[in-house]
Amino acid sequence: MAEHRKHQMGDGGQCVCPKCGKTTPHRDGVRCQDERCPECRAKMLREGSEHHQLFLQKQAQKQTE
Repeated sequence: MAEHRKHQMGDGGQCVCPKCGKTTPHRDGVRCQDERCPECRAKMLREGSEHHQLFLQKQAQKQTE
């Protein structure tokens, strides 16, 4: 049975670190969440993904408080 993915973002794009902001090119077939930041070793997020959008919303909310 094939693995069902909720969000298929396609090739290309960037992985971004939510801790230090470092970006790296997305590797085809490897989820950004499975990657570690080369600078601080935090889990990466796919730029433009649902998780990245939620992170950005939380950051914006913290700045307005």
